[in-house]
Amino acid sequence: MNSFRLALRVLRADSRTRTSAVLTGAGVAVATALVLLLIGLPFATQERGDRASWQEPSYGSGEDGPATISVSWSRDYTDGEQITRVDVAALGDPGSVRLPEGVPAFPAPGEALVSPELARLVDRLPGSQLADRFGDRIVGTLGEDALEYPEQLVALVGQRADQLPIGYPQHGFTSGLGTEHDLQLRFLAGVGVVVLLVPSLVLVASAARLTAARRERRLAALRLAGATPRQVISMVAAETAIAAAGGALLGFAASPLLHAAASHVPWGGGTWQPTDFQLPLAVSLPIVVAVPALVLLAAVLGLRRVMWTPLGATAAHRRKPPHWARLLALPAAGGFFFAMVSASADSGGGVLPVLAGLGLVIASAMVVGPWVTSAIGGVFLRIWRRPAMLLAGRRLRDDPKGAYRASAGVVLAVFTGSMALTLMPSLESMAGSSSPFRDSVLYLEADRATATDVVRQTNDELARYGQDERALALGQVTLRNGSDAIQPAIVADCATASVLLRFDMNGACSATPGIYSDYPLDPEQLTVTGSWEAGTAGEPFAPGTPMRPILSNGAEISSTPIVDPAVLPEGVEFQHALVAVPTTEENREVVRTALAGSAHGIEIQSRETRLDRQQGQLADLRRVTVIGLVAASLLAGCSAAIATAGSVMDRRRTFGALLAAGTPVRVLARAIRTEAAMPALVATVGAGAVGVIVAMGLYSLIQPGAVVLTPWILAPVALGALVALLAASVCRPALNRVRSEPLADE
Repeated sequence: MNSFRLALRVLRADSRTRTSAVLTGAGVAVATALVLLLIGLPFATQERGDRASWQEPSYGSGEDGPATISVSWSRDYTDGEQITRVDVAALGDPGSVRLPEGVPAFPAPGEALVSPELARLVDRLPGSQLADRFGDRIVGTLGEDALEYPEQLVALVGQRADQLPIGYPQHGFTSGLGTEHDLQLRFLAGVGVVVLLVPSLVLVASAARLTAARRERRLAALRLAGATPRQVISMVAAETAIAAAGGALLGFAASPLLHAAASHVPWGGGTWQPTDFQLPLAVSLPIVVAVPALVLLAAVLGLRRVMWTPLGATAAHRRKPPHWARLLALPAAGGFFFAMVSASADSGGGVLPVLAGLGLVIASAMVVGPWVTSAIGGVFLRIWRRPAMLLAGRRLRDDPKGAYRASAGVVLAVFTGSMALTLMPSLESMAGSSSPFRDSVLYLEADRATATDVVRQTNDELARYGQDERALALGQVTLRNGSDAIQPAIVADCATASVLLRFDMNGACSATPGIYSDYPLDPEQLTVTGSWEAGTAGEPFAPGTPMRPILSNGAEISSTPIVDPAVLPEGVEFQHALVAVPTTEENREVVRTALAGSAHGIEIQSRETRLDRQQGQLADLRRVTVIGLVAASLLAGCSAAIATAGSVMDRRRTFGALLAAGTPVRVLARAIRTEAAMPALVATVGAGAVGVIVAMGLYSLIQPGAVVLTPWILAPVALGALVALLAASVCRPALNRVRSEPLADE
């Protein structure tokens, strides 16, 4: 009889082996589906980016051929929703311009093409609040192949070439093929593969260990009966392959359902198209083969004792305790991780070395964990004398690897949670805007001539809409002191500054004009120039020009001196200006429409929209963090419960003998709960601390400085302890089953 037929006969005859195979297959299915999803994220972002690449100008003008179009890209907003605006002008025959997929026609000056979602908003809102921003008429809609995500708001607006003040000449629309997009999500996908694959494999290992002791004795008996190591390996390989291959195929078949669910998770402003997550067969098939191959390799490597000392396996001889040298694995892995972080930060290298270091830190927990478990068992044996504690201590001391297996998934989940909850507050602390303008002010930057035209056209539109607000041009100059230090400044009178800027003028408007600043300046040492170019000679201020101290209304505001036009030296003409318009809650969209229609592609800014973009990015990070932590917690809880039940079934003969000798079930249940929960409780504290330290390393790649620590970093430790206790509660049902079955069956 060959090994495959023998494995099938064992599965048919033994219900516990069959249960173990089903759970192993389920674990492999979960691992396969998760890996396919996480590996598919970079491909999904690539699909997104390739579709939307035409929306960005090409800064390599002239590389692909003579310029045929001029393009300007900007962000606009309506009621808090971002609109991607692309202004385009033909530099020759519009019919010769190759159009991107999903763009039906090249818009003529005054025409616009909009996305379906934006078209619905245009139909619903008055023209003064939205439609008038996009020229004279909307002539069509963009197809889904031209959109980054289905809900994207996009407008392709036709202009004359002389109407694009910041247009980029280029040869046709940009093609993003071959360009990497959304590096942030790619990095998160790599982290997800590392921190979710390991708990998935722990779940598989826990399921496979449900009948480990029984299978070990069976195989050891076959070895003693004359079976060769090759025959034993082939038997185990066949038995494991049936479950693992079936699970991998199930995970591959179920992956489209997981991809469909993932396509509804917003990222970067919207959801995904259903086809974004489709993986090439050249990528998905190796994954489907690799995951069960890892399970098969682990099963074969676990046969060392059966193959070389079958008599010891049959007699269940005591194993050697873990050596203290295991403790060196964690500092070694940590040192490698921080070395990779430092190298990546210094050289700007890729994230793969950092992810490799993170993987080693996670793997080191599997090396250090058994030693910690054995040490806890030794403490139990030395300190406590209650029967349950002694039984638990002996189990932890005799089989620390098997005892730690129940808490391995929980430890990894706590590590992941602590790392995430350290990074999130630190990233949130980076949010803010240094803009000196008030929240209610809309503004844009342009050269002086363009700013003059924008002010005139905007005020004409505001008058047509019946609005009282008016646009103002604020000059931008550069201040230099004796040490050649440079400081940008705004040209505005005191009354205008008090309305538009986030400064408390501190009574300066009641005095004579001067230079207004929230930090000390000596006008006698200053020169002023209207150019941003280095080395431009400045003009000194008139003697006796006063410096008026003012107060900023926010710690994050950029210190920006204000120069009153009355004290600006003659001959200083600013080359750049800020066009600013105050708004109210009621007319904000109308004012934005008037300004956008006059700006011809220049991006309109405001402190509010800057903060909205940051909060949107943080919301994306929170969302994927919660999803990842929930997945890791579920995997950890399942693996802990299965491992606890498996430890009872592995020691069925021992517990049966203890029950037959009169040991109360509650004593055995307390011993099993203690041996399952206590290592997890201790290890979760260490995992939480390591997670915080690793988060510090990852944060240093983003921003130098200390992380923000909050009480929330304790939440994963508390949750991990709760999961461990709940998983340990399955011991009583398992004991009851052992008690109900005749011991002679063993």
